[in-house]
Amino acid sequence: MTTFTFQNILAWQKAHEFTLQVYETTKDFPEDEKFGLTAQFRRAAVSIGANIAEGYKKLSKADKLRFLNIAEGSMAECMNYIILSKDLGFINDVQHDSLKDNIERAGKLLTAYSKGIINNNGISNNL
Repeated sequence: MTTFTFQNILAWQKAHEFTLQVYETTKDFPEDEKFGLTAQFRRAAVSIGANIAEGYKKLSKADKLRFLNIAEGSMAECMNYIILSKDLGFINDVQHDSLKDNIERAGKLLTAYSKGIINNNGISNNL
């Protein structure tokens, strides 16, 4: 029997892929951004998956949705960093488009997951 964990959530999977992409991309950022944009971008990306995972373990719908909303906020923050990184010349058009596409896919999956919780579509209140 397979145990269902937060790792089975498609939104978490896509957010995790995005986080790995952010780490790979930001390793080429200027050294003087190590404690600036690089750290902020990575922290926001990590926050997406972390909040999906944490929300998964919450018992009430309201708590689950609060953490998913925090994840959405971190996605918006990452979108800002994608734009800023391009405007500063730290990433090219291809990197920009790839990061943007991946965060948007993760966002759509997170929205669907949140709607499932709201509508209780096969998701128990303590799952």
